[in-house]
Amino acid sequence: MRINLLTSIRTNNFNDEQMMEKIQNMWKEAYRSLEGKNDTVYGIYYDYESDFKGDYSIGVGIENVDKGSMMISDQANYNIFKVTSSDEEGILKTWQKIWGLEESGELERAYTVDFEKYLPSGEIEIHIAIV
Repeated sequence: MRINLLTSIRTNNFNDEQMMEKIQNMWKEAYRSLEGKNDTVYGIYYDYESDFKGDYSIGVGIENVDKGSMMISDQANYNIFKVTSSDEEGILKTWQKIWGLEESGELERAYTVDFEKYLPSGEIEIHIAIV
């Protein structure tokens, strides 16, 4: 899958006091580019420093067969987590579940490329690359 990144930032879940503001501004910027389109939108997590406690890059993009600034391998193995989209904190709760599974040893992440998939229907999935 080829993704055309519209915008991206570098941050840290634990050591960046402006993380939420950066992420919100990144999404606002991306949605200005997407106005009037009904595409599946991707939140891409990549360039991990270490694990979920380290620095990482996050970007917003759409699938583009012809051109794209990032390639996501079709050969990679992913665990897919469905987000309760009716819950305002559904995405955060799903990430907390993922981190908990990782810390308990139930999930072995590859830390290559992970992504959130926002479907036009309103459904949201988080795809976590696994070893």
